[in-house]
Formats: sequence, structure tokens, C-alpha cells
Amino acid sequence: MTLSAGTRDDQVQAPHDGAPPPAGRSRRTTAWPLELVERFGLVLLLGGIVVFFCLWPATSDVFPTVANVRNIAANESILVIAALAALIPLVAERFDLSVGAIVATTSIATAKIATEWELPLVLAIAGGVLVGAAIGLVNGFLIAYFNANSLVITLGMSTLLAGIGVLWTGYQTLLGVPQPLLDFGNLSWLGIPRPVWLLAATALAVAFLLGFTMFGRRLLAIGSNEPASRLVGMPVSRTVMLAFACSGAVAGVAGVLLLARTGSAAAGVGTGYTLPALAAIFLGSTTIRPGRFTVAGTLVGVFFVAVSINGLTLAGAEDWVEPVFNGAAVVLAVSAAAVIAKKRKRAAR
Repeated sequence: MTLSAGTRDDQVQAPHDGAPPPAGRSRRTTAWPLELVERFGLVLLLGGIVVFFCLWPATSDVFPTVANVRNIAANESILVIAALAALIPLVAERFDLSVGAIVATTSIATAKIATEWELPLVLAIAGGVLVGAAIGLVNGFLIAYFNANSLVITLGMSTLLAGIGVLWTGYQTLLGVPQPLLDFGNLSWLGIPRPVWLLAATALAVAFLLGFTMFGRRLLAIGSNEPASRLVGMPVSRTVMLAFACSGAVAGVAGVLLLARTGSAAAGVGTGYTLPALAAIFLGSTTIRPGRFTVAGTLVGVFFVAVSINGLTLAGAEDWVEPVFNGAAVVLAVSAAAVIAKKRKRAAR
């Protein structure tokens, strides 16, 4: 009996006397570098692209300059804000393909209020944002309370807004934007372009909305498991409707900024933002918190595409490179997001 007990004690103490660690601990030790690459791979790739274009002889003279950095940041501010607009309903697994059309429409609305109606600039800006919120509210109401497909509704709304834009402008470009708005879109504060300040404020507001409010937690719950959200009594329909209203309002901010940057408004000008915005969101879902749509990931996604295209353009790439790069980014990002989602489901099981 004593020998048997002693044998058991030796077996218990063996792992503390130099024996190999448990298999699970070993796997965790070897897996963390892969997890780190999975979480921050796109961030590292962005850094690598920046270094490459800084050292490549074809771009090394212009790419690392302060003027080029400011140019990238200011030019991409509109796209980032449009992407943040599309991000809000996408957290609840609802697509908004009307973001670009809302950007164009709110730009026209702001210009008409400021120039033709000759109302104060503050009212013109508020009017543009409210127009965006109203369009988003209509989208959200139809999608949430009629259980309509978000892709179809927002695509139809995009087409409808394109026609309204033509009706409002009469195929003309609206000019005469107030100088203070132009100054905001093209000047700097503390050496940083003013649009970048607006981008930062909008990103912080959306991050707070999604991460630190009950509304944001409800959106995440709906996106993760909508049937369970309904079972526990969550106001799913109202939350989805408000998500589209918030999306429209943020897209309205992008529309006002577009007007401030260009000094003019015309039908269809903002429609080109939809695809790059979605590409940025899905690219962002593969980094930092893989499988989730986040503000930080979206910022990385936007600037990954922007820096790549900027560097290629400076190197003399032809016009077809940008649409090909954007399209490829969408395909690869959606595929990667799908793979990550499957891995998360397997891990949950």
C-alpha cells in the first residue's frame, strides 16, 4: 500500500520536476504568434507598404513628404466618414448601399439651402445632415418594420436619390458655396487639415455610440443573434430603424464635407463612395478584432487602400489600377471575413 501511494505521489509531482507542460499549454504558447499575425496582419501590412513606398526610388521623393501625408488624410476624410456611416447598420448585419447617394444628395441639399435659399450657413449644414437622417429613417423603417431586404431597399433608394439629384440640379453644377465652408474644407488647424479634425470627431462619436451605449450593445447583439435578441424582448425593429437614421446623418456629414472640399455640388458626385466604403469595412473586419466590424478596423482598411493607391499613382500607374484595386480589395476582404466568421463559429462550438 505504501509503495502504491508513493508511486501516485511521484506521478502527481512529475510535471513540477522538469516534465513537459500539458499539451493545451504548449499549443497556446505556439499559437499566440499566429493569433497576433491574424489580429494585426493588416496593420503590419499597411506599415510595410508605407516603408516600401518611402524607399522605392519611383516614389521616395514625394511619398514621405508632409504635403503628401496631408493630402492623403484630407482626401480620405470623406471616404472614412462615409464608411463609418455604412458601418453602423452593418454591425446589425444590415447593408446600406445608399450611403454614396446620400452623400451626393446631402451635398446638393446643403448647397441649395446656402446659395438659392440664402439661409445662414449653420442652418444649411444642419439641413444637409437632417436630410441624410430623414433618408436613413425611411430606409430603416422599410427594412425594420416590413422585414424588407436591406440590399434591395438601399439599392432602390440609391437609384431614387440619383433621379432626385438630377431633378434638383437640372444637370447643372451648383456653385457659390460660402467662403467659410470652403475654408473649412481646404485649410488647416495646427498644421492638420480641418477635415481630419472632423474625421477624428466623427470616428470618436461612432466608436462611443457602438462601444459604450445601450444602443450599440443592442446592435451588436442583433448582429450576433437576432432571434435570441427578439426572444429576450429587445426592440429589434426600432433599433435597426434608428441605425439607418444614424447612418444617414453621418453620411450627411460626409456630404457637407464633400461640398466644403470641392466648392460645388452635382448629381451623382458621391455615388462612387459606396464600394470603397464597404471595401474598407470588410478589410477592417479582418484586423484588430477579426470577425467584427469596428471603427479602428475601418480606419485601417480605408488608409490601407488609400496609401496603396496613392503610392501606385505617384509611381505612374494608369487609371484602371484604382478600380481594379478597390474591386480586388472587396473580393478578398469579404472572402477573408467569411473564413474568419467560420473559424469563430467552430471555436464557439
